[in-house]
Amino acid sequence: MEGVDMVESKEWYMAAYARDGVPSSDHLKCRTFSLSRVAVDSIPDDHIAIQSRWISIDPYLRSRMTGVEEGGLNVTQFPINQVIVSYGIGKIIRSKDEKYKEDDLVVIPEMPVAEYSVVPSKAVFIKIDPAIGVTPLEYLNVLGVPGFAAWIGIQVIGKPKAGENVFISAAAGGVGMIAGQLAKLKGCRVVGSTGSDDKVKLLKEEFGFDEVINYKKEPDLDAALSKYFPNGIDIYFENVGGKTLEAVLNHVNMYARIPLCGMMSQYNKVWTEREGVRNLLNMVGKEVHMQGFMVLSYLHLFEDFGTQIGGYLKDRKLTSKLKINNGIESFLDSVASLFTSSNIGKVVIQV
Repeated sequence: MEGVDMVESKEWYMAAYARDGVPSSDHLKCRTFSLSRVAVDSIPDDHIAIQSRWISIDPYLRSRMTGVEEGGLNVTQFPINQVIVSYGIGKIIRSKDEKYKEDDLVVIPEMPVAEYSVVPSKAVFIKIDPAIGVTPLEYLNVLGVPGFAAWIGIQVIGKPKAGENVFISAAAGGVGMIAGQLAKLKGCRVVGSTGSDDKVKLLKEEFGFDEVINYKKEPDLDAALSKYFPNGIDIYFENVGGKTLEAVLNHVNMYARIPLCGMMSQYNKVWTEREGVRNLLNMVGKEVHMQGFMVLSYLHLFEDFGTQIGGYLKDRKLTSKLKINNGIESFLDSVASLFTSSNIGKVVIQV
């Protein structure tokens, strides 16, 4: 980038809010613009110019595209006609902050979904140290939002004990497959649910799940849970919501824990059309602990998380899967794919 004063860059922006349904090209649009402040003398102090390398595609992005704050998640909405932001990794091409130099790779929690951008250097969360021996993509996966969410749900809220029975919904997703492995590392019996026989095989053979339910082949999930959990459920890692949560509540043990990571079956519906849960009374008699969580509320534990998960990675006790889509043009399709059964593991765009 030596001597470059201007670059052409593509970026995605919010053209219109998607109140319900899967966002389409009516809502998310891509445009090309000229970024003129790439020359180091043009960048404001304490700012960096970055070239996006990888962009994380996570279900929470959908909740920022509705235009309403009451959607059940405490997140701000993307402003209309402004660039969308996402968790990502960028390479610094110019720096006006002495802490960073050209070619540094940095993790930015709210990185513009653009090929190039100029951001405040305080937006950097982590500068990746190659000496640690962890590939950069792991900072979007096992050491990123999916891994942190899985760790909070299992380790902090679930508090698993050896021999307990754990159920993971959306188990072949980026969060679910890590959550299941963490529970196994604590000595638990782990059962997952997913939507295809290929994913069932993958979770059992590569990720060590004891059993996996193909929910598309189980017309009666309540009956299936009776078969797979004859001794009840101690921890349910919730990723789906709706009918799955209702079925689980018929099988919880005394003092069961239910960390609420997400409810993907409900994201594309306005709240009045979402499925209700009729048996919450089960939580009273069983004294169940159900807790929702947002990863931003647990950043004070990120160092503990990094130490433990980094150790697991070095010892090869954790593995993961990435679905990498090429080019920033793939952003819309990548977001839409989260709400199908086409993906296995964490979805990332390689810019």
